[in-house]
Amino acid sequence: MADHITQQAYKMADILSNKKGQDIVILSVKGISSIADYFIIATGTSSTHINALSDYLEKDFGYNLKHKEGKQQGGWLLLDFRDIVVHIFSNDMRQYYSLERIWNDAEVITIE
Repeated sequence: MADHITQQAYKMADILSNKKGQDIVILSVKGISSIADYFIIATGTSSTHINALSDYLEKDFGYNLKHKEGKQQGGWLLLDFRDIVVHIFSNDMRQYYSLERIWNDAEVITIE
C-alpha cells in the first residue's frame, strides 16, 4: 500500500489529468533530493490553462502550499507542497528546462 505522500502525488496527477494537463509525469526523487519526495511535471496548453491547473491544485491542496513561484504569463509555475513539488510548463518551457533529463536518475512513477 502506498504511503500518504505517494497517494497525494497520485491525487495531484489525477487532478491535473482531469483538467486536461498534458504529458504528466511523477518523478520519485526520494533519496536523491532534499527538496521533496516527488516532482510532478505537467504541460499546459496556454498561460490561461497553466494558471487554471495551478488554481485547481491550490484549491484542493492549498492548506499544504508552502510556496508558489513562476511567471503568470511566462510559461512556468512551481507549486511547493513540501514533500511534492509541482511544475506546470508550457510546451516550450518544458523542453527548455528538461527536468526529466536533469533528474534522469529519479524513478518515473507510472500513472494509471
